[in-house]
This record gives sequence, C-alpha cells and structure tokens, in this order.
Amino acid sequence: MSAPVQAPAPAPAPAQPASGPISDNDVNEWKARLNEVLADPGGVVKSKSPATARPWHESFFGCFSPIDLCLVTYCCPCVTFGKTHHRLRKDPNLAGYEPINTSCLGIWAAGCLCLYWVPLAMQRADVRAKYNLQGDCITDIAAACCCGLCSLVQQEKEAEYQGLQGEANKQPYQAPGGMTYPAAPQQ
Repeated sequence: MSAPVQAPAPAPAPAQPASGPISDNDVNEWKARLNEVLADPGGVVKSKSPATARPWHESFFGCFSPIDLCLVTYCCPCVTFGKTHHRLRKDPNLAGYEPINTSCLGIWAAGCLCLYWVPLAMQRADVRAKYNLQGDCITDIAAACCCGLCSLVQQEKEAEYQGLQGEANKQPYQAPGGMTYPAAPQQ
C-alpha cells in the first residue's frame, strides 16, 4: 500500500493593509502630541502665541452659522472634531476624509471618561499654531470646558477658511486680459 498523497499547502494570502477607521499614523501623532504635553505640562500651560499672532477670522460665538455645521456638531461632535483634524493634518479640502476616523473615535473615548476637553484643547492649540492665531493654553482649556461645541465649530470654520486661503495663495498668477475697446460704429 502506498501512503496517501497530500495536497500541497496553499500559499499564504498576501498581507493586506488594515483598512477601517483607525489609522496607525493618526494614533502615533496623538501619542506623540500627548507625550509632548505630559513631558512639560507647566511649559504647555504657560505657552502663548507669539506677538506676531493674528486674530481669529471666525468668531467664537458664531457657532450657529452655518446651521448644518452647528447641528452636526451638536448631534455628533466627534465627527466635526475628526473633520478639523483631517483639515489640519492631511488635506484642507478633505480629500480622503471619512466621518468616522481615529480622531473622531479618540475624542468619543475621551468623552466617555469625561476628558473630552483634553483633545479638544490640544486641537485648538494646533489650530492656533498652524495658522499663527492669538491665544494661550488657558484660553484653549477654558473654551473646551465651558463651551466645547462653540470651540469645535470655530476650529472647523477657521481651518476651512485658512485652508481655502492657502489654496488661493498657491494658484499661479495670471495676468488679467488685455483691455479692449468697443468697436467703432460703422457709418
């Protein structure tokens, strides 16, 4: 009797990149940012914008306009938080944006622990730093604790505005068309 013939083992499937709402890059960015804060909490709390900082374009209490952003932020603030993070770190025009993402889930988890204000204040500081806006850490924390929804809407509107300004500045200069005069009436 001959031994039974065994079929060759199938080749392992190629590893596929993980897809889903969690991004390793985002997780590492948030870890690094949190470690920066934990390494020097006193320095972070005392930090201020430079003297050359500009005022915010968007009003803190302008959170009711546009109404759709206001409602989304009120009903699901983590979506607005993740959207702003995407504008700041990835693409101001939201290319590749998914409503449920690492930042969205992170602030949701922080909210479950009553610590929503920590990432909210950190992102507000990121908005200030990226666009050279006026403010300080204490104001960021106060805005996050006292009126987090207004802060979220202001951050999103500011990131959108600044992103559009940056895109407009990237456009190459185009000379205006030459002047033309109306044709003289024929007689």
